[in-house]
Amino acid sequence: MHAFASPFAPRRSAGLANAYRQVGVETEVDTANPHQLVAMLFNGLLDSIHRARGAMRQGEIAEKGAALTRGIRILEEGLRSALDRQAGGELATRLDGLYGYLAHRLLEANLRNDESLLDECVRLIQPLREAWGTIQPQVTARPGR
Repeated sequence: MHAFASPFAPRRSAGLANAYRQVGVETEVDTANPHQLVAMLFNGLLDSIHRARGAMRQGEIAEKGAALTRGIRILEEGLRSALDRQAGGELATRLDGLYGYLAHRLLEANLRNDESLLDECVRLIQPLREAWGTIQPQVTARPGR
């Protein structure tokens, strides 16, 4: 089994925990490792999108805006800011571009009240979330974890 090279900087785990607190993800971040923090960000992002969809359908404009703003903050202040572009190489660069694109699409979804843009974001982030979950055994098996 080969070691997994994370595009996220281990030295930034404190930053990830702070990002959680800033974007309002309520969980036990103090005991979570960086891998778990990123998984929680993915979950928080998907939760925000689902909440926005419900608010959109109910005509709750303020709720929709708050949920989408939270999703954008998770992308920008959590996932994007945690990337280590030097150590992560091309993967980190591609993730950075994807996260920026997703933030833009969430903003558009809010402005246009367009559920199809939310669907697109879910389709793009769900495979990453699932892939991130499959590497958990490799991360926890590494020395020093």
